[in-house]
Amino acid sequence: MIVGVPCEVKSDEYRVSMLPVGVDLLTQAGHRVLVEKDAGVGSGYENEQYVAAGATIIDSHARVFAEADMIVKVKEPLGDELGMMRSGQVVFTYFHFAADAHLTRACIDRKITAVAYETLTDRNGRLPLLTPMSEVAGKMSIQEGAKYLERPMMGRGILLGGVPGVEPAKVLVLGGGVVGTNAARVAAGLGAHVVLMDINLDRLRYLDEVMPANVTTIYCDPHAVAEHAEQADLVVGAVLVPGGRAPSLLPRHLLKRMKNGSVIVDVAIDQGGCVETSKPTTHASPTYVVDGVVHYCVANMPGAVGRTSTQALCHATQPYTLCLAAAVRDKSLERLFSQDSAFASALNMRDGEITNTAVAESMKAA
Repeated sequence: MIVGVPCEVKSDEYRVSMLPVGVDLLTQAGHRVLVEKDAGVGSGYENEQYVAAGATIIDSHARVFAEADMIVKVKEPLGDELGMMRSGQVVFTYFHFAADAHLTRACIDRKITAVAYETLTDRNGRLPLLTPMSEVAGKMSIQEGAKYLERPMMGRGILLGGVPGVEPAKVLVLGGGVVGTNAARVAAGLGAHVVLMDINLDRLRYLDEVMPANVTTIYCDPHAVAEHAEQADLVVGAVLVPGGRAPSLLPRHLLKRMKNGSVIVDVAIDQGGCVETSKPTTHASPTYVVDGVVHYCVANMPGAVGRTSTQALCHATQPYTLCLAAAVRDKSLERLFSQDSAFASALNMRDGEITNTAVAESMKAA
């Protein structure tokens, strides 16, 4: 069975979907691995390392797609890649279908089997393939937010942690999951005043116990969001509905009441964003301003720290990649999807038919 590892084509995406050790394990299991030339360079992995692990280096993006039975990527197929996929091919990557009807329709038309990192759920109800990138994005949200609060970046000119005699910044985090928890911890560690919101009271009780004293937990309702957004210097959108579109929590009219030069970092942009005025941006052009509020909505934040992100992601995906590759080789995909709850949850599309309820609902609304 042939596994393909193409270069990522998304703007400023430096991650790669497989480490050399992953190639080694797949080849030991009897698979052939095609790695596109320089696919790992952005993360610090040279072609020679993949060759030493048993990979065949391919200098054609299209050829990787044409020859591989299973494609392993980081980001969703884009542009010409949509036409390179073929019927029956298994694609294992982040899809985020709910935020992209065009991508969803293209994958339906190509009749692929889409196995999505972001919806794979383990027996404890956790999202093991989404978690590592959520951890990275949560920490980065404060790093980036702090930068864009600087005046040359159109921000208010606020130092996140303040200095003796000067009040620190106020940070509002919408969502108490992995992204929000990591964002709150980093912001609190820098000395900011942090408000962390969620709709799950049990989660808020837990966070209230484990967070530093400068983090206040608040139940998330529209009035509370409006009150704290008006006071915030930095707002982090960290809401997740697994497989579904993120709810819009911060409406356009509220921006006029926010501080001029305040910053929104919408980490939920992969799932459509939780701010009405959010739209995807890139690392090359990361921000725009609406009603005096700076918006940072980069859709692949972890891609900027490719080395860290690649290692964190591949450590999580590797065992699932091995299992999925074995099922493709043995023609036992139906058994895998029916008997393994993790892969059942990860299956978003089978031969072009949508199998994930949240994705199906998003397509109805599109």
